[in-house]
Amino acid sequence: MMYQAYQTQSDLMGPIRFLAGLARQTLTGPLINGYGHAGLRHLAAAYELVERTGLSHGRPDFGLRTVEVGNREVQVTEEKAAVLPFGTLLRFKKDVDIAQPRVLVVAPLSGHFATLLVNTVKTMLPDHDVYITDWHNARDVPLSAGPFAFDDYVEHVIKFLEIMGPGSHLVAVCQPCVQALVAAAVMAQDKNPAAPASMTLMAGPIDCRVNPTKVNELATSKPISWFEKNLIATVPKGFPGSGRKVYPGFVQLTAFVSMNVNRHVKAHIDLYNALAEGDHEKAEATKSFYDEYFAVLDLDAEFYLETVRYVFQEYRLPKGELTYRGQPIDFKAIRKTALLTVEGERDDICSIGQTMAAQDICSGLRPHKKRHHMQAGVGHYGVFSGRKWAGQVYPIVRNHILSSD
Repeated sequence: MMYQAYQTQSDLMGPIRFLAGLARQTLTGPLINGYGHAGLRHLAAAYELVERTGLSHGRPDFGLRTVEVGNREVQVTEEKAAVLPFGTLLRFKKDVDIAQPRVLVVAPLSGHFATLLVNTVKTMLPDHDVYITDWHNARDVPLSAGPFAFDDYVEHVIKFLEIMGPGSHLVAVCQPCVQALVAAAVMAQDKNPAAPASMTLMAGPIDCRVNPTKVNELATSKPISWFEKNLIATVPKGFPGSGRKVYPGFVQLTAFVSMNVNRHVKAHIDLYNALAEGDHEKAEATKSFYDEYFAVLDLDAEFYLETVRYVFQEYRLPKGELTYRGQPIDFKAIRKTALLTVEGERDDICSIGQTMAAQDICSGLRPHKKRHHMQAGVGHYGVFSGRKWAGQVYPIVRNHILSSD
């Protein structure tokens, strides 16, 4: 009943949010122009916060229309290179004649849409032909499409690399570092010509036994049966995926918010003050972040439960016990795919050492094909988004790809 209760509450709040939006528009519209009156600005700010309550379940727009390549601005168009029931291979096609390294950015499937990596893509776009795994909301995928499990994620990565063609590069962010590493190993074992030329693993849980975080401790504090009983819900009627068992995005978001409640409360207090004081630039920056943060996607139950069990509870990858389609995985087979691992000094989700563990697992790689970078002064999101990502981490990623192309 969990999902049904959430949906009922969301539906009941709909008219309230709508009326709050009308009130806010009236107060700030040309008829009243409340922006010029302090009291009305405070009232309009309050209405706007009410209007913004609730979550979105549709993917936000990447909003990448142009990018500077060299000394000129070029058009960017989103091209669906392949569409599967659970994910789209999305290409950010640029209007340029020069050949650039093809890069598959593997986005997390952990409660948010791939647009969480918009800053990652935007930074890489001038120098690369960028593709991304644009995962679909499981509540919008009909039961006829079948389940989506751990191995299915790996298979999607392999299929997408095959579509992109030989010589492509792989950049995985956070949770899918495990699946990306598995995909590279499976392709190396099979001597697949589309095996990536390079692989960059950023802030991912390769070995959660190293410096366990609160996230890791939560995963091991309960048996997998507890997760299945308490966190898995059924998509209610009225959605294409009605009847599908999922790990709801709103549950994952609640868990994320609970880790930093004070930070989110302060952010909304600051948003209210910015709106009330007419600081539109500051308000828009905060609203833009939460528009993305509060856009949630449901995960197929099989994928979620297997990920918790294989990665966070049983540590199958670092213990050499992980399989793909029932067959053992030989990570020593990775001999040509250059490896870069990246971690953040203050990461409280994937702590220092968890991603670097891939260096030892890929023991078949010669030393000159392996590199590790620890970025000082950043948390989890700072590894792939923000000023230090763009100015300090990205140049290393770019050079890694260029030297392997």
